[in-house]
Amino acid sequence: MIRTSLTDGIINSRGWIIFLSIAVLAFACAGVGAPADGSAARQGQIWHERSDQKDPVLPKDFSPLPSLSGLVKKLKPAVVNVYTTQVIKPRVPKRRRMVPRFRDPFFEDFFGRDPFEGLDRFFGVPRREYKRNSLGTGFIVSPDGHVLTNHQAVSNASEIKVKLVDERTLETRLVGSDEKTDIALLKVKADTKLPYAYLGDSDRLEVGDWVVAIGNPFGLGHTVTTGIISGKDRVIGQGPYDDFLQTDAAINPGNSGGPLFDTAGNVVGINTAIVPHGSGIGFAVPVNLAKDLLPQLRDHGKVTRGWLGVGIQDLTEDLADQFDVKGKSGVLVSQVYEDSPADKAGLKAGDIIVAVNGKQVDEIRDVTAKIAAIPPGSSAKIEAIREGERKTFEVTLGEREKGETLAAGEGGKAEESSLGLTLSELTSQKARKLGIDEDLKGLLVEEVDRAGPTAGFIREGDVILEINRQRVKDLEDFRRALARNASKNGVLLRIQRGHSQIFVVIKK
Repeated sequence: MIRTSLTDGIINSRGWIIFLSIAVLAFACAGVGAPADGSAARQGQIWHERSDQKDPVLPKDFSPLPSLSGLVKKLKPAVVNVYTTQVIKPRVPKRRRMVPRFRDPFFEDFFGRDPFEGLDRFFGVPRREYKRNSLGTGFIVSPDGHVLTNHQAVSNASEIKVKLVDERTLETRLVGSDEKTDIALLKVKADTKLPYAYLGDSDRLEVGDWVVAIGNPFGLGHTVTTGIISGKDRVIGQGPYDDFLQTDAAINPGNSGGPLFDTAGNVVGINTAIVPHGSGIGFAVPVNLAKDLLPQLRDHGKVTRGWLGVGIQDLTEDLADQFDVKGKSGVLVSQVYEDSPADKAGLKAGDIIVAVNGKQVDEIRDVTAKIAAIPPGSSAKIEAIREGERKTFEVTLGEREKGETLAAGEGGKAEESSLGLTLSELTSQKARKLGIDEDLKGLLVEEVDRAGPTAGFIREGDVILEINRQRVKDLEDFRRALARNASKNGVLLRIQRGHSQIFVVIKK
């Protein structure tokens, strides 16, 4: 018994040893066919995976592009999807009843008792109010739930809701909006503090800077696209304060109102427009423009813009020569409205505005945007060049929507001038016909010689107010001022055209 048990134990031990040896040998053989590049493939698998995260094919100095995933994870919670509902009330014209009501059951089933209502239904014309839903994007700018988005995304909405990244849907109200800049401020009803985005400085952006857009395109929610700033100061015909950033980061329907971030995680723009048939061209409102308007939207629900009370025009090379200014930086004041804030502060026609509140201005829209962003009643510092000397004017701005009374004209006998113009002194009757002020003194352009030096610059109906900075009220003034002209740079005219005044340089 003892011998048998011992023998069996030896045999069993040898069996285990043999089994383990075969297993080790099989494992070693399986490794013979393993690829030499450090990757491994399991049995029956035709692909390979890195085992040591090293690829000898890549050059030693190769550096993979950094991932934006960490930045996106930080930014996403502040971005919200905006859902709106608008009640549409169709305008159904009242029609005279041309036919009597029918009582045929088949007719009533198909058309209804009113034949016109049946026809409307048949052709898909709604006769009852219905709801239309739309979507957009916004981003939280304060922990108490203020959300910035586009005016177009929420205009005329009867109900607004936002959805957070954690899928919570919150009731929302419209605090205020501004159609001219396409900016709207919402307020979310929340019981806790919310994550929010930091606003950056869009003035520091350069063409070529990387940007990230997060939005709700086509309702897909929190979609991330990247690109660069491909242009600045774009005018696309959206309104009087166009000053858009252009980007090739993909922006689609539903992205409207969403944030455009820089790589530091700051909002630098509010996505607002796309080119319908373009590719890689989208536009965003610079965030600095929004920062100027947010206090008014929060406190008053609307934007009231400052009014300076001047007519202005861009400097051309010819105008710069006439006013003895170097370069074309600055904006020429062609008109100062009577009793306007500019008039009271001492600004005059012929002054060249070069800065507003310490910020340089180079063209008309610079002045327009900066003045419009200052609330009425506030003080603004206007720096201007007059007769080669830089002066500063303290102006208390008025409100743009109130009483912008423009200037106008008066007259006498027609006369040919050496400028190829037929002129007459403006009468009150002629002024009324032109729709301009009857008290303005000047010379009415009756006819322009198409072969003369003023062709293309002066139009019939223009009123000449000045020649070479000298006021002309009648034909005698005109002759004297023209005779005194000795400038090689041409003749400088200030004219009234409709309700605006501009400077024009005529070279004989």
